[in-house]
Amino acid sequence: MSSLMDLKAYLPTTKKEVQLRGWDELDIIIFSGDAYIDHPAFGAAVIGRVLEHAGYKVAIVPQPDWRGDHRDFTKLGKPRLFFAITAGSMDSMVNHYTAAKRLRSDDAYTPGGKAGMRPDYCTITYSNILRQLYPDSLIVIGGIEASMRRLTHYDYWSDSLKPSILVDSQADVLVYGMGEKQVVEIADAVDRVAVDRPAGLKIAALEEIPQIAYVSSGVQEFRGSGVLISPEGSNDYSQANVQEVRGSGVIVLRSHEEAIKSKRVHAENFRVIEIESNKINAATIVQPVGKQYVVVNPPYPTMKSEELDAIYDLPFMYHPHPKYKDKHIPAYEMIRFSVCMHRGCFGGCSFCTISAHQGKQITSRSQDSILRQIVILKDLPEWKGYLSDLGGPSANMYGMQGKDMSLCEQCARASCLFPKICKNLNQDFAPLMQVYKRVDALPYIKKSFVGSGVRYDLMNDGYGRELILNHVSGRLKVAPEHTATSVLQIMRKPAWEQYEKFYRFFEQVNREAGLKQQIIPYFISSHPGCTNADMKQLAEKCKQMHYRPEQVQDFTPTPMTLATTMFYTGLNPYTMEPVYVARTKEDKQKQNSFFFWWKPVREEGSKGSKGSNGSKGSNGSKGSKGSGKY
Repeated sequence: MSSLMDLKAYLPTTKKEVQLRGWDELDIIIFSGDAYIDHPAFGAAVIGRVLEHAGYKVAIVPQPDWRGDHRDFTKLGKPRLFFAITAGSMDSMVNHYTAAKRLRSDDAYTPGGKAGMRPDYCTITYSNILRQLYPDSLIVIGGIEASMRRLTHYDYWSDSLKPSILVDSQADVLVYGMGEKQVVEIADAVDRVAVDRPAGLKIAALEEIPQIAYVSSGVQEFRGSGVLISPEGSNDYSQANVQEVRGSGVIVLRSHEEAIKSKRVHAENFRVIEIESNKINAATIVQPVGKQYVVVNPPYPTMKSEELDAIYDLPFMYHPHPKYKDKHIPAYEMIRFSVCMHRGCFGGCSFCTISAHQGKQITSRSQDSILRQIVILKDLPEWKGYLSDLGGPSANMYGMQGKDMSLCEQCARASCLFPKICKNLNQDFAPLMQVYKRVDALPYIKKSFVGSGVRYDLMNDGYGRELILNHVSGRLKVAPEHTATSVLQIMRKPAWEQYEKFYRFFEQVNREAGLKQQIIPYFISSHPGCTNADMKQLAEKCKQMHYRPEQVQDFTPTPMTLATTMFYTGLNPYTMEPVYVARTKEDKQKQNSFFFWWKPVREEGSKGSKGSNGSKGSNGSKGSKGSGKY
């Protein structure tokens, strides 16, 4: 039984725990599709701790029962300021279904790995329940599910275009990205509004906050202030005029209804959204939906190291809430002795959501902040002296940014690495090597590993040797994704020859040191642009290198990625040229089967190969792993 102090050290989850703190009323109540793990790798905990630090009384309701009488939604009453909702660390549909749309049998973010503890379209379900129970309350949605569905998006599971999640959820405000700054500004703004004023005035008080989205009934003030993509398409936002709109105040997209009628319109809209999401100085984006307008404000400036350090210095317990007792939560077990050193990714992979959620620019924690977290980890139960990961979305981007940031402020490239590494990118590994050195010098560290994936196209011999000799736990994860040049270009990934070059280097370093370590390459089948002939080539390459791929996945379209837009439209949004798509279940299974070339072919009339069941990670884009934080 947890002591009183144990419970009071966590954010409250029940009425009893609220009373233990002596509170008569809550300011904000967070509903989460995940179990409550008080750790900076889990978004609900971070948002709760940030609001707590700002002086607000916050509670978390993890995995409420959305069936029955909805008592979990009423047990803490109505908050003074607002309800906050996140589906959790993954999009709920990616969490629930495989690439073949089969229901998963487990959930890594639930005690015991139990499936079925959150609904499909979790954010919408929670928000609609709260809107029904508390019609006048302010509802703020965020997390990866809301963030990636902030404008018209293709939903693979219903095979349809859906409007901004603001429409179906009936929420008032959407927070996109990581969310720490926005939620505090929202709380401060609502707190300044008199309690007895109508909710509409509260919304008006929020409209200038960066990095949020909301629904407006009128958009006259936007017209003429930027670039308008008219219903007639007379002002086409093509690559030719990207230069002209840099720094423009507002861009009005073609409407949701037009996008439903024309896949080309949806592709054009996406091109605008992606270009703006990769700018430091982005425009406000407006999209008509019915008789209303979804307004997406531009993001905050890239967070500074001191700001990120301050978040990690909050009083996290680094453990699941005591209510779970000793129940195993797979996602926590995976990261409990890991350290995330930075956020953001400038890789720009077309299937990934990281840059659209965390941002393209890198924010790195200070070395001292990283060491302070390790001091906490060493005192946790079951600590044995091993760090499972010193990493990030891409482990070897720590400390990197543009040499001349004024050039970055004029850039709209999706990737700093593709098609060639940007000459303005500072590829200095010295800060990262210094982190490794300081961590490994700690008396309670036996070994620090890099468990996150690394970019082998962002590597030099010095860093490569340090990584291979001292930070690989027997297996190094890298992501070539494919072997075919045409597919890799669509993916925005480096040529296969670069992988082969790194593979030879890896083997040489291991041979010289007398080590027997393995490279574990990730591959994707049925990505847009990938044909059966491309998959046959992949199988032949793997056979030549004696690979029997383990880390493979069948492409799952996830909202707001370039690859998903190509999957739905059959067009490359940047060229408007047709792209081959393996869309049917049979086509996807056929491509996936090429991974398992070594398995015997079953005779006709048998039940068929189970090769596709051997795939791992068919939970969509890699962004679902790296950006699935908030």
